[in-house]
Amino acid sequence: MSGADERVAATRAAVAALAPVNAREAASQVEVLAGLEQLARPFDEHAAATHVTGSALVVRREGIVLLKHKRLGVWLQPGGHVDGAEWPHEGAVREAIEETGLAVRHLFDEPRLIHVDAHDGGRGHRHLDLRYALTAPPDPPVPGPDESPECRWFAWEEASVMADPGLAGVLDRAADLVR
Repeated sequence: MSGADERVAATRAAVAALAPVNAREAASQVEVLAGLEQLARPFDEHAAATHVTGSALVVRREGIVLLKHKRLGVWLQPGGHVDGAEWPHEGAVREAIEETGLAVRHLFDEPRLIHVDAHDGGRGHRHLDLRYALTAPPDPPVPGPDESPECRWFAWEEASVMADPGLAGVLDRAADLVR
């Protein structure tokens, strides 16, 4: 099995194993699984308008890191496109470091997919977003110069009010992981 085939098979198994938190995630799960089956290069943002992305739910007992997306103007988790031969969980870590400046790591010292969300990503893209549980020290985020300057820790209750609707169901699941 090639590296790309291994990534697709492992990603498909992780997505299929999720128990959706709501109807939106259930529909997203179906769409992500179909994309992994049908797309020739699902991790390549240049191969098709629809592609897999990796996001980080950076959590601590006290809350979660969100950033205000520069173009979309909504509060989201850090994340973005998967680069080259990267696995989605590697892309989630890289993006979280770039976008928050925090020393993130996987919450359980290994990648754990906790949510999927299929959504329009702007510029005609459709993102099949895989979201992983990460953690970081309680330091204030310091985004890179080309990143959204509005980035901070939110208490769980505040995050549920501020976050993009695509995060609505997973915030409780993420909070339960660190309580």
